[in-house]
Order: sequence, then structure tokens, then C-alpha cells
Amino acid sequence: MTDAGSAGSAERRRERLPRATLVRRRTEYLAIQNRGRRVGGTHLMVFALAGTGRMGITVSRKVGGAVVRNRVKRWIRECYRRRRTEFPVQVDFVVVARSEAGQAGHAGICRELSALARRLGTR
Repeated sequence: MTDAGSAGSAERRRERLPRATLVRRRTEYLAIQNRGRRVGGTHLMVFALAGTGRMGITVSRKVGGAVVRNRVKRWIRECYRRRRTEFPVQVDFVVVARSEAGQAGHAGICRELSALARRLGTR
């Protein structure tokens, strides 16, 4: 691999969300969903519970096939990574994609996620 290729991968690695910022365990997902506040939009539903500032994503098969589900997850992660300052700190989130999320597009998902984060921050 050339220097340009390794520099590109190192740059992408810096852009990644650290593992510590992700909800990883089923029990944590369930706790946030069962005890947290809930706000919903057309394409997404967000659950929030006091925590350490982590995020989890749930996209069911109702959204579409594997390609569509993975694309929706990438859109949500990218929006969260770029706009983390808009989200309340010390709050754990679980973002659940609704069945229409696959047709929303990256801009639509990001716009809605930001709006839902603002609604959570004002309560």
C-alpha cells in the first residue's frame, strides 16, 4: 500500500466514533428503551436516558433488506458523528428507524435526527 492509501485509512480511523460512544449490550438498549424519554418523528424514534453520552441504533427488517438497513445505520451514525454538539451531553440515546426510513435519504434522516435531539434537549 502506498503512503497516500495508509494516510487515507488513518484519516478515516480518526473520523470514526470511538467504541465508548456506542451502546453495545442488549440490556443497555432495553434499559434506555424501557425507562427513557421518547420522541418520535416520521422516520425515526429516539429514546433517551441519563447516562454517559452514548448512542445505539436499531433498524429492523421492516425498513428493508440488509443493504438498506446498513445504509440507514450509516446515515444515522454519520449524522450523530458530525453533529454531536447538538445532542444533550450525559444522555444515552437509542435511535430506532421506522419502516419509511429507507426512503428518506441521508439529508432527511440527518435533519430529523437533529430536530429530535433539539426536542430532547428542551425538555
